[in-house]
Amino acid sequence: MLPCQKDLFQLDQGIHYINGAYMSPLMRAVEAAGINGMAQKRSPQRVSPQDFFTDTETLRGLFAQLVHAPTAQSVAIIPSVSYGTSIVAKNLTVQKGQKIVIAEAQFPSNVYPWMTLAQEKGLEIVTVKMPTDPKDRAKHWNKNILDSIDAQTIMVAIGHIHWANGTMFDLKQIGERIHAQGGYLVVDGTQSVGALPIDVQDFQIDALICGGYKWLMGPYSLGYAYLGERFQNGSPLEENWINRYNSEDFTRLIDYQSEYQPEALRFDVGERSNFILVPMGIAALEQLLDWSPARIQAYCAALTEPFVSIWREHGYWIEETGFRAAHLMGIQIPADVNMEALQQAMKEHHISVSVRGDFIRISPNVYNNVEDMEVLTKVLIGR
Repeated sequence: MLPCQKDLFQLDQGIHYINGAYMSPLMRAVEAAGINGMAQKRSPQRVSPQDFFTDTETLRGLFAQLVHAPTAQSVAIIPSVSYGTSIVAKNLTVQKGQKIVIAEAQFPSNVYPWMTLAQEKGLEIVTVKMPTDPKDRAKHWNKNILDSIDAQTIMVAIGHIHWANGTMFDLKQIGERIHAQGGYLVVDGTQSVGALPIDVQDFQIDALICGGYKWLMGPYSLGYAYLGERFQNGSPLEENWINRYNSEDFTRLIDYQSEYQPEALRFDVGERSNFILVPMGIAALEQLLDWSPARIQAYCAALTEPFVSIWREHGYWIEETGFRAAHLMGIQIPADVNMEALQQAMKEHHISVSVRGDFIRISPNVYNNVEDMEVLTKVLIGR
C-alpha cells in the first residue's frame, strides 16, 4: 500500500487540508515543470515548431492510459468541463421530444449545456432526485436512474460520483442500459478520475470530460475530454489552425485545409500547446499513473474508514462503503448540530473542507495522514 506522500507537496504547516475536491495542491514536480515552462518563454528562439505538438501528444497519451481509452487520439485537450460538454451538445443528433437524464444537484457545467440544448431542440430534461430516506439511499438512487432510461432517452449525463456527497453511480449498468436504447453516456469525471479507477471502454462511455485541477493534480484551465467513435467526425467549437489537417507543417499553413485532424484532435482548444500548463499536466499524470488510481483509492479508504464508525456513533450520516468513494464523501450533519458553529470550529482548528448544503464534504488524498483525521474527528464530535 502507498505510504503518505505529503513530502512531495508544499502544504502549509499546521493546515489540515482535506479538500481535494475543491482543488488539489501542486506537487513540487508539477510546480517545477510550470516554472521551467515560464523560463522557456524568456528565450522564444528555443521553441521549435515541433514543440507545438510533442508535449501535447505526450499529455493526451498519458490521459488515455489513465482512463483506458483505445487511442491517444481519442483525447482532446480542453480548458474546462463546460468546453467539453459544449462539444457534446453541439454534436449530439437529437429529435424533438427525446429526453436527457441527469442526477439531482449535478455540477452546473454538466447541466447548463443540456438546458440550452433542450430549449433549442424541444427536449425534456429528466432530473432523478436523491431519495429522501437515508437507508440504502445510493442503491435506490441508482435504481431510479436506471428506471428512468427508456426508448426516448437520448443521453444520460452524470458524474462517476456525485460531486457534493460522493455517491457512486453504477456507470457500467447505466452504460449498458442507455446503449441498449441507442443513446449516449456522457460522464463528468472531474471529481473522480485520478483517484478512482475508470475504464471508458468497459463502461461504454461516449464522452468523459475532466477538469484537470482537482484529482488530476494539474493546473487550472487545463482539462481533458475522451470522445468516442460516435463523436469523432463531429464539428469543433472553434476553427483554429492547429486542429486542421497537416498543421504540423508550418511552411504550408496558408494552404488552407478543409479537413480536420483525426479523431478527437479536431476538438482541441486553440493555443492548446500551452508551454506552461502542458508540462505541468504531464508531470501530474506521470505521477498519478505511477501511484495508480486503485492505490490512491485504497489509501483514502484505509485513512478514513476507522473514523467513519465514530462519526456515525455521534449522529452523522455517511453512505455505506460500497456505494460511495473513499476520496470524497458527504457527512450529513445531525439536526442538533449548528452548521455555523461547526464551520467556525473547523476554521479555528485550521481544517479545510467544503460545505455543500447540509453535507460536510470530506475529500482526502495521499498527502493526508491520520493526524488530519484525528483533528477533524475532534471537531465533529465536540471534544
